[in-house]
Amino acid sequence: MKTPPFRADHVGSLLRTPAVKENRQKWKQGEIPADELRAIEDEAIAETVQRLEATGMRSITDGEFRRDYFHLDFLKELSGVSVTGGIEANPQAKVAEDGFKPPVLSVTGKLRHVKDIQVADFNYLKSVTTQTPKVSIPSPTMIHFRGGRKSIDIQSYPDMDEFFADLAAAYRQEIDHLYAAGLRYLQLDDTNLAYLCDPKMRAAAVERGEDPNELPRTYAALINSVIDNRPDDLTVGIHLCRGNYRSTWFAEGGYEPVAEVLFNTINVDAYFLEYDDERSGDFAPLRFVPNHKSVVLGIVSSKVRALEDMDDLCRRIDEAAAYMPLDNLCISPQCGFSSTHHGNDLTSDDQWRKLELVVDTARKVWGTA
Repeated sequence: MKTPPFRADHVGSLLRTPAVKENRQKWKQGEIPADELRAIEDEAIAETVQRLEATGMRSITDGEFRRDYFHLDFLKELSGVSVTGGIEANPQAKVAEDGFKPPVLSVTGKLRHVKDIQVADFNYLKSVTTQTPKVSIPSPTMIHFRGGRKSIDIQSYPDMDEFFADLAAAYRQEIDHLYAAGLRYLQLDDTNLAYLCDPKMRAAAVERGEDPNELPRTYAALINSVIDNRPDDLTVGIHLCRGNYRSTWFAEGGYEPVAEVLFNTINVDAYFLEYDDERSGDFAPLRFVPNHKSVVLGIVSSKVRALEDMDDLCRRIDEAAAYMPLDNLCISPQCGFSSTHHGNDLTSDDQWRKLELVVDTARKVWGTA
């Protein structure tokens, strides 16, 4: 493929290097200034980009080395957003030993884009890669789902239509500025559409006063209002995630409950779908994917150390191709390797072997990465 997504792709985050982890902690404790941390991050990103390119990957990110969390570091920079509390993990899920619960985002004032959030980071990434730089940002749905109406200040937004309009406008400004800086490959990271595949999380949405059958359409309209007028040469993908913290997860369930809306109503170019284990269901929902869209099959796990067998991966790609054209499929790890700064429970060597396997499998199936 000449344009993204590429046959071999990846979701975005990579295990932080020891230098980044150590010095970010020093910065948090006030032991080093922000500009010193940034210089250390710059060096680590440049080295990591070189190694990523050496695998044969054409989709290049900065590994999200400058973030603590894949979503909070972006969303908290929007005026009107506060970070509070947490939510319960799915009781059927593997629970983190430290009892971690994802924080909840609250809207405590009018939503506004008051400064560039990712532009400086993108400009640095662009300067150190010879391939296609990709930026992953949290989906705008992330501000709504976990808390629902109760997490949105009633004084600021008595009318939810105004909330969604302001949220979309803030996102459009950031994306416009990224595009002006040269970005041509954008990914939205969305846990909520995947959570709406989980019966327990659907029930929790009902308890919050939401309709889990209507929410996918609400979210589709929100995402579309952000991306519908994008330039023709800006590729937008969306990654559906069921939770990713130190190899734990928070939701399960196949894509069937959201598939028709997901594939036919949301106007993205590509879907990064988790398919690493039975939690994600079968490939049958892919029958809804229209012929002008791509699906990146996340069939290599970023959560476990064991390296997948290439023949098994090829077989699974063939199974998916029973529901949509092989030419519209790609392959990737099922999620990032470090959605939070803690990282998943595998080593750096494990990570690089898995990324190399993705590239090698793509070359075997399609003849190119």
